[in-house]
Amino acid sequence: MSQTQKIEIENFDFTGLILKEPKEKAVGVPAIISSVKQMAKYMDPIDAFKLSLKINQKGGFDCPGCAWPDPDDDRSALGEYCENGIKAIAEEATKQSIKADFFAQYSVAEISKFSDFKMGKLGRLTEPMVLKEGATHYEPISWKDAFQLLAEELHKLNSPNEALFYTSGRTSNEAAYLYQLFVRAYGTNNLPDCSNMCHESSGVGLSATVGIGKGSVILKDLYEAEVIMVMGQNPGTNHPRMLGALEKCKENGGKIISVNPLPEAGMVNFVDPQSPLKILKGGTALTDLFVPVKVNGDVAFLKAIMLLLLQKEDAGEQVFDHEFIQNFTSNYDELIADLRNHSLEECVEASGIPLSIIEEATELIAKNEKIIICWAMGLTQQENGVGNIQEVVNLLLLRGAIGKPGAGTCPVRGHSNVQGDRTMGIWEAPKEPFLKKLDEVHGINAPREHGHHVVSAIEAMHKGECKLFLAMGGNFLSAAPDTLYTAEALQKCNLTAHVSTKLNRSHLVTGKQALILPCLGRTDKDIQTTGEQFVTCENSMGVVQSSQGILRPPSKQLKSEIAIVAELAAATFPNSNINWMAMGGDYDLIRDAIESTIPGFDQYNERVRKPGGFYLPNGARERKFNTDSGKANFTINSVPKHTIAEGEYIMMTIRSHDQYNTTIYGLDDRYRGIYNERRIVMMNQEDIDERGWKTSHEVDLFSEFTGIKREARKFLIVPYPIPRGNIATYFPEANPLVPIDSYAARSHTPTSKLVKVTIESVS
Repeated sequence: MSQTQKIEIENFDFTGLILKEPKEKAVGVPAIISSVKQMAKYMDPIDAFKLSLKINQKGGFDCPGCAWPDPDDDRSALGEYCENGIKAIAEEATKQSIKADFFAQYSVAEISKFSDFKMGKLGRLTEPMVLKEGATHYEPISWKDAFQLLAEELHKLNSPNEALFYTSGRTSNEAAYLYQLFVRAYGTNNLPDCSNMCHESSGVGLSATVGIGKGSVILKDLYEAEVIMVMGQNPGTNHPRMLGALEKCKENGGKIISVNPLPEAGMVNFVDPQSPLKILKGGTALTDLFVPVKVNGDVAFLKAIMLLLLQKEDAGEQVFDHEFIQNFTSNYDELIADLRNHSLEECVEASGIPLSIIEEATELIAKNEKIIICWAMGLTQQENGVGNIQEVVNLLLLRGAIGKPGAGTCPVRGHSNVQGDRTMGIWEAPKEPFLKKLDEVHGINAPREHGHHVVSAIEAMHKGECKLFLAMGGNFLSAAPDTLYTAEALQKCNLTAHVSTKLNRSHLVTGKQALILPCLGRTDKDIQTTGEQFVTCENSMGVVQSSQGILRPPSKQLKSEIAIVAELAAATFPNSNINWMAMGGDYDLIRDAIESTIPGFDQYNERVRKPGGFYLPNGARERKFNTDSGKANFTINSVPKHTIAEGEYIMMTIRSHDQYNTTIYGLDDRYRGIYNERRIVMMNQEDIDERGWKTSHEVDLFSEFTGIKREARKFLIVPYPIPRGNIATYFPEANPLVPIDSYAARSHTPTSKLVKVTIESVS
């Protein structure tokens, strides 16, 4: 008999669904209006103006939104940012703030009734707070006492491995390096991070095939590409500045293939908001070929293309780059043998795509040599997420489309420094050369045993094996899978602590004790003992550049993430030979340590002070593949086959236009025509008709996996052009349905884009 997990539904009130026709154009004047409204409503006008001139500028600050790269050369003085960048800035540089009297007025239980949107708009946190065991309200605590409490709890543990140290992708290079140094000096590799939940499959797949877990292209390559294939990604909402790069590709004669279960306005037409002429002309049509793939039909689609290319080869037409294959790859014969074991019909059926569309995509791939494939979480959050990435690489290798201008791999990262955090050593499975160097530079004995990733960390807390959880940023509860299970896990800890700029749901589901440690944001000035500081970030394409805030912090009690780590380390190790406080007071010292530890950071302090920063080494970009074979590896990846029973659907979770990850900026999904409601289910009209339902019909969602039945109540049906048998819902609302034990092989990324569900009408 299956067990049933329940989640409270009393607070899940509908907010008033309004439906309009989905948009066919993205950005343009509506994005300008939305940006201005955000700044006017939530920010001081003078602050808004100052920030708009400095965001993503050389010598300015790095947008705390996505990790899309900035141009190497000239940048727009009018606005080197997007609508969602402004939303992120408005969220951080808000004129609202939360003081101790708020926590005195509202209990944790009362705050829990606030929506995520309402909670986010309360303002910046201003002083450290503690929730004592048995208490109903947070209360103020001094920084000294907060660090002492954390240090004491760390020392009480039977083993360092009973502590978990989570990291969000917005953490700077300097904070991330100091954080992982502290954790390893303490004695554990328990460093789960947000990468585990998003692009871990990319890192694993790329490392195994081309020897580096990062993309191989730079921004200029997208301008020069002849074909760009965008897979499992919605740039119009999640990375709007990418649309400008796609437009340049089109202007240079390139073609764009969009592979996604949903048609997205950003991939249909882009209206450059900085060009009055383009606004008048109605923008630029981007997608030349839309491929409406089934959820998880990507390997089948890519394999079908390769089979059609192989047919051309067999017919005497040379479409494979045999010189590249001979000199730079291994396992080619094995790949071809495996391809011959698959039928085209099988792949077409599994992909859900008409053969005519696959043939059209194949012709574009066959007739062009400069090919880039971009992707995001639509590929990575699957059971075969690693296989998806490896199949992408297979296609590129067959065409010799890697390690040359205008061609290569392009995983599009989310958080603005998630790639940099991994470079800095935020990883539960560090390699020996890094640990050995860390030992040499700092005189520690770093542990070698691999630590917990996100999924195993949650399981360890749930079992009582880990008893202290410290998060450097993020909203762990809402970001993680299996919300109820994760909540239960956190509640079993002795102490949960969060370094944060804003209040979020993770502060409300706590261990026996809890700490809120408020920190500076990306937009804030950072003054330490040696003067004003700057930090550095690494973008999606391996550029490291400086970031320096310009606003006065909303409270004198705020500390930088770096200062928090330094003071915690000093409290934990009062007799350490590492001068934590010196590094916390002078970030140049941290960069000196990074230079001594991590390859590619030579003359770090000097180079990062140059406008635009510098590129890190990237072997795949130069056809130097750091694999065991010394070559790029073809791999064998099976075609996923999913059988769904009558009444079952495959659900994928997605973002609305008014959110970034778990941060909810508003209640509208403007491009999809869905307004003022988040608890919705996008569903094919034929599937709706088959159930006898109508638009806005109220339903409950259920998933069952390994004998556990999970539920998410109160959703409204919205007709949308999505393949039959597939549905889409927003996260974090649908995260309770994502099983903790359903994850990608090898990367352990939760399968948030592949959840079998049933839908029942609310009686």
